Amino acid sequence: MAVREDYGTCGVSVDGSVATVTITPPRRLEGGTSDLHWDLGEIFSELRGDNSLRVIVLTGSHGEFYRPREAAFYDNPELRRYVSDPEGAWKTFTGILRCHQQMCEIEKPIVARVPGPALGFGSSLVLACDLIVAVADALIVDIHMGMGETEEGGPAFGIVPGDGGGALAPLFFPPTLAKEFLMLGKRFTAQDLAELGIVNYAVPGAELDAKVDEIVQALLRRSSFALAWTKRIANRRVADQLNLALDASAAYEMVNFLQLDRLGGNDPRTLDGSAS
Repeated sequence: MAVREDYGTCGVSVDGSVATVTITPPRRLEGGTSDLHWDLGEIFSELRGDNSLRVIVLTGSHGEFYRPREAAFYDNPELRRYVSDPEGAWKTFTGILRCHQQMCEIEKPIVARVPGPALGFGSSLVLACDLIVAVADALIVDIHMGMGETEEGGPAFGIVPGDGGGALAPLFFPPTLAKEFLMLGKRFTAQDLAELGIVNYAVPGAELDAKVDEIVQALLRRSSFALAWTKRIANRRVADQLNLALDASAAYEMVNFLQLDRLGGNDPRTLDGSAS
């Protein structure tokens, strides 16, 4: 089975029985950020159906895993128009669901290779992988609720972490840290998360590729059928959690965007809907 390589937001390469998916950080909304969610769902669906492949590596480019748009973009009327458009909203949020469902259900282990910052949706993608190898000082931050206070940027207004973090962080973090991660945009390095048992390996940058290759080769030495079914067993809790919370978190994020569209970009911080 031939694997498509012409996705606009990602590159896909195959070496033997290993596929590498490389995220190309999109710098525009339509055909960029909105398409990334959808494309990843398409890619993992395609890779799932190729029985010649056994392991997938998910990584980023230009020294990043994934970094969202610059902060100023979130005040752009283009964003508010796009997310309130039915077709745009459908593609964005259905893409989020398909991406995470495919990553969870695909029988091939997914190894996260994290060369640098994994922010916003990037942090959710890291948590969605089966094994995580990261540069020790790589920042892993969910910036949705950062309110412009985080050094990593993101919107100055609050958005529900609807692209996966709201579902996955409570599964992998201790409850109080999950809330700090999601509610306050708490900054973690890969080393911090390795000490918490969330990241498998936090390594110096010069050792990243060797460690990823070590993990990939170890997976390839396992029985293919037993490994595939072991992932399915191990991910039952992940699948349950996605069914429990992913639709709701994506829907609440959509409500946030509709509020911002109605208020012209102002942040409704009070329960009665008045802007502060």
